[in-house]
Amino acid sequence: MTDKPVTLAAVTGAHGVAGEVRLKLFGDGWESLKPHKAFNGGALTLGKIRSDGKGGAVARFAEVADRNAAEALRGTTLTVLRASLPALEEGEFYFSDLLDLAVVTDAGEAVGLVKAVENFGATDVIEIEKPDGKTVMVPLTREAVPEWDDERLVVAAGFVEE
Repeated sequence: MTDKPVTLAAVTGAHGVAGEVRLKLFGDGWESLKPHKAFNGGALTLGKIRSDGKGGAVARFAEVADRNAAEALRGTTLTVLRASLPALEEGEFYFSDLLDLAVVTDAGEAVGLVKAVENFGATDVIEIEKPDGKTVMVPLTREAVPEWDDERLVVAAGFVEE
């Protein structure tokens, strides 16, 4: 799990004419990107970063010299290795730790794989892809998801039955 890339942000476009980029953040704010000097396996070296005042960030990368180069990065995700993220307290987890986990019911029946973790306001929700390609969404609550570890996620059968 420590060598797994984790996406922290995505470039949404250029900012100004000097090569800065606008970022959509997937973590705890722009400050959480500051400790990372490089992204995408060293392909992008962070020079400066600041808040955009709207919940995102504006960043400058050493490899991006002008607006055209910044615009060419539109859609690029910024990743770091899981091992470079801060250690977690008991009971905490990163959403990325759940992705691609095998899902089984509390009765031991295979359900599918975790494909996404979303939050639409009330609580976190996991999206599970079944072998037939259909998906089911389950709230990430103790009642619906009583346990998980590095290998599997257990879902109460009543939340995934049709």
